[in-house]
Amino acid sequence: IFYFKAMGAMITWAVILLINGENKGHPPMAKFTKLPELFGVCVYSFMCHHSLPSLVTPISEKKSLFKLLAADYSLILIFYNLLALTGVFAFSHLNDLYTLNFQPDPCRSNKNITPLYCLQVFLLLFPVFTLSTNFPIIAITLRNNLKGLFLRETRRYSFFVSHCLFPLLAIIPPTVVGLVTSNVEFLVGVTGAYAGSIIQYVVPATLVYFARKITLQRIGMGVKNPFRSPLQHNIFLGVICLWAVVCQILVSLYLFKQDDGS
Repeated sequence: IFYFKAMGAMITWAVILLINGENKGHPPMAKFTKLPELFGVCVYSFMCHHSLPSLVTPISEKKSLFKLLAADYSLILIFYNLLALTGVFAFSHLNDLYTLNFQPDPCRSNKNITPLYCLQVFLLLFPVFTLSTNFPIIAITLRNNLKGLFLRETRRYSFFVSHCLFPLLAIIPPTVVGLVTSNVEFLVGVTGAYAGSIIQYVVPATLVYFARKITLQRIGMGVKNPFRSPLQHNIFLGVICLWAVVCQILVSLYLFKQDDGS
């Protein structure tokens, strides 16, 4: 609920600024030097795929599945385009954290608590609300993954190792990064280009390749899946992995160029 209220408020606010002629943004038509940053953002857009199981499972009739998913992702695209396009034209400068563009003026003469001021405070604290709910879940998931990766069920471990060490390994690194830097743009670019591209491109392509081999061995060539992908050839898997390498190279060159410029 908070998410949709915040997004709706930011879009409405930016639209009002545009209607009243108070737009300050004049973005360039295209800026190809910023293209590498797109790869990091794409990975976070890829997180929308997390909702696919919850969307697909309740659907008993799968014939209209592609149409339903197309409608769902079209709504997502429209929503985020509204948020992005209204923002770039309404504000002269966009902060890495978009909600900071709506923060209250510290030099305002009217110190009364107005509905507008409450809305500004709500938008300012919106990332805090989001992280306070998401961070514990992500930390618990990372802790469980670390346990599954390093611990063995046949061996007993001390209380410190199983209940203290792995939670600390999941919590301390992001906390240190958050204290060291506030450059969200840099963090998104790095995590998206390197770890994110592997998760988004390489891992799914590898899983599909081996899943097809196992399916072919156990089921054979005679069974046809009516919902199979039209991109059946393994060359498409190679193209995906090649694209992941290109993304990493472009982002690396961009980061090195930034370091040289600074």
